[in-house]
Amino acid sequence: MSSSDIFLSETIGTAVLILLGGGVCAAVTFKRSKAHAAGWVAIAFGWGFAVLTGAYIAAKSGAHLNPAVTLALAIKGGTEWSQVPVYFAGELLGAMIGAVLVWLAYYGQFRAHLSDPEVLTAHNGQEGMVDKATAPKAGPVLGIFSTGPEIRNAVQNLVTEIIATIVLVLAILNLGLSDNGKGVGPIGSLLVAFVVVGIGLSLGGPTGYAINPVRDLGPRIVHALLPLPNKGGSDWGYAWIPVVGPLIGGAIAGGIYQVAFA
Repeated sequence: MSSSDIFLSETIGTAVLILLGGGVCAAVTFKRSKAHAAGWVAIAFGWGFAVLTGAYIAAKSGAHLNPAVTLALAIKGGTEWSQVPVYFAGELLGAMIGAVLVWLAYYGQFRAHLSDPEVLTAHNGQEGMVDKATAPKAGPVLGIFSTGPEIRNAVQNLVTEIIATIVLVLAILNLGLSDNGKGVGPIGSLLVAFVVVGIGLSLGGPTGYAINPVRDLGPRIVHALLPLPNKGGSDWGYAWIPVVGPLIGGAIAGGIYQVAFA
């Protein structure tokens, strides 16, 4: 495959992943949504189906959709190191595009939510915001775009992301790669989707399970750039954890595979 083919495939596939994944978070969050308050199970399954759809769309490039997966496959030998930056670039751009599409799809809900006195009062009171000078680390809609911890402890949050990503990547590497060795095949994509649901239900509680650096970083950048009134902060102090943790987890999983399963 050419670099342009890889870039385009990963961009489109990751955009759909984030569109559907961020979309379910928006659907559950907004009061003016038919899925409002559907709960964590809906979010976990929504993200699983998002992975499945994105993977089928990006099958041509191996459907990495995740720098942690790309890194692990490079360590394993299924992806050339020279192609790793191309995968990373497509994945990040796709994540940003997907986040913008979520905003467009829920434009009216964003406006209603961020002008709702009840929402803003509850959020500001919870976060301790007094005025704009002391804006909260995480704004009232940041959870639609990016992850955040329930208990803010950098070491625990990092370890949680590492463990969850190891589970994901080991599952991917052991499901059986496609003929070109660059990713899982069609059946493997279905199984990976269920693995993502399982991770969400079992390990997603502490941090919201980014398990994918661009899934968090791309939408967080978009949140910071979008003209959303009363959106609050983008919590950049936490942003390194859902990037570094999955990359460490992917590298560890790649090493474990080489030692135990190759």
